[in-house]
Amino acid sequence: MREYSVPATANVGDEENLLDAVYANAEEHGSVVVYRRQLSPGEWSDVTCEHFAEEVVAVARGLVAAGVRPGDRVALLSRTRYEWSLIDYAILAVGAATVPIYETSSAEQVRWVLSDSGAVAAVVESDRHAAVVDEARAGIPELRHVWRIEPAAGARGAVEELVALGADTPAEEVRARSAAVRADDLATLIYTSGTTGRPKGCELTHRNLVSEVKGTVSMLPELLSERGSVLLFLPLAHVFGKVIQCGALYTRTVVGHTPDVKQLLPDLASFRPTFILSAPRVFEKVYNSARQRAHDSGKGRIFDAAAETAIAWSRAKDTGGPGLALRLRHALFDRLVYGKLRAVVGGNVVAAVSGAAPLGERLGHFFRGVGMPVLEGYGLTETTAGVTLNALTAQRVGTVGRPVPGHSVRIGDDGEVLVKGPIVFRRYWRNEAATTEALEDGWFHTGDIGELDDAGFLRITGRKKELIVTAGGKNVAPAVLEDRLRAHPLVSQCMVVGDGQPFVAALVTIDSEALPGWCERAGKPAGSTAADLVDDPDLRAEIAAAVEDANQAVSRAEQIREFRILPVDFTEAGGEMTPTMKVKRAVVASTFAADIASIYSGAKTPA
Repeated sequence: MREYSVPATANVGDEENLLDAVYANAEEHGSVVVYRRQLSPGEWSDVTCEHFAEEVVAVARGLVAAGVRPGDRVALLSRTRYEWSLIDYAILAVGAATVPIYETSSAEQVRWVLSDSGAVAAVVESDRHAAVVDEARAGIPELRHVWRIEPAAGARGAVEELVALGADTPAEEVRARSAAVRADDLATLIYTSGTTGRPKGCELTHRNLVSEVKGTVSMLPELLSERGSVLLFLPLAHVFGKVIQCGALYTRTVVGHTPDVKQLLPDLASFRPTFILSAPRVFEKVYNSARQRAHDSGKGRIFDAAAETAIAWSRAKDTGGPGLALRLRHALFDRLVYGKLRAVVGGNVVAAVSGAAPLGERLGHFFRGVGMPVLEGYGLTETTAGVTLNALTAQRVGTVGRPVPGHSVRIGDDGEVLVKGPIVFRRYWRNEAATTEALEDGWFHTGDIGELDDAGFLRITGRKKELIVTAGGKNVAPAVLEDRLRAHPLVSQCMVVGDGQPFVAALVTIDSEALPGWCERAGKPAGSTAADLVDDPDLRAEIAAAVEDANQAVSRAEQIREFRILPVDFTEAGGEMTPTMKVKRAVVASTFAADIASIYSGAKTPA
């Protein structure tokens, strides 16, 4: 058993809550800008601390008038936008708890969250969301109100409607309710997206969230400060986005929102954030798209040389520093390539923060080498987002960092990662059996497998439930192979299989954006799809090379011996992906059972 702890740098008092930042900012920094609200593409309007607090109180007065009481749950189903943050804080201001729902959720998922949480009201974004909630409302008598952010023709939007509803409710009533909220009161009930089974509601208190905010701020002072800005585009229904929202307000870091990821690049160019946060897939796409464009335009050799230089430069930073020749090459490519990549995200990004899945060591070194370090962290909904984090002053590429102050990480005898500290959730909502299984003497069993080095840096090597045991008894962690495979520009998603089988294999999907350029270079018919090319020898050779590269990361017994290119990609709409872009392994295994079976039909254990 191995354990590493970091002493606390700040504590949370019993009377502290997330609303303290709203009111303290208004009183002490009233004219400071904390949000920039997008009015139209490229047009941003400043929102000061004072104005935000006034809006929070005005919306909260409407919730009071509607009968929302302390301890009630209010659902929030919307894309990432300013109103999400505003309504979230208004819910907290009346002593209620926010129940975020992914805007892509199905009617069945929405019905489960609304009924299980006992939500008394819901705020939705659009007609489509309203229709989903209406379909789910049958049999949920507790749900008394549904407000719509984007109003129907001739109607008021949720914010305007609530402000009007609360016109006769004294603002002092809201301030009194906010002051009565204690650190151990429920702040949010977040349902795990889950790759199997029904989602479980994680009870996160104000203490959990304020502890996480204080710990994160202490590790990322260069990012979370009045000099910083962040453009949020990840779902705020996810704990990762929620924590950054709260941390930004706490430090008065300017926040913007992008509800439509198709507009992400133009919004980054106009907002020009100093840091961004995202899931690894976005960074993989940035790299793969840039490489693809370079190869399609005949500049592939330059880009590849620049990439290798960036990676070598980053690796050298950890081993005494780059030599003169490498520094000169790096400076040359900074002018030719790296500066253009940084310009794509607005030109001001100091660093990026990544979570939800591993990025991969090679890409981590690449981005640090181009001047945009990606700081990986690790956490779950149950740990209020990050329990470990890399910092600009202490980054070890390929790891997910060290514990945030006040927390401990332990590696169990079976390799499982256990965590302890004030950010660990209180319990699963109305699920004592699951709570008892997950929590033991204050330690949360994450279900992940990992390693701790002597300096306290954690490396995640796989999921306990995802470990593959081959017919020969070899334990294989699929994440190592999958992360390396997804780094190839043509690979969109992949899933390693082989449990109880004689060897390891993989299902691979093709990136639809990268495929046309490859087809042109390979002399394939224009408009060819992955379905057209699943058995194409040239495409198979390309993917075989990617598989061979991935195999270099593992022992021979763990290597992928066979693969299948699938005719379609894994998607959230298709049911194969969670909203946080994790593969639902059971769904994929069921949907593509015939493809998996074809791999092993008549197979013998390799020598």
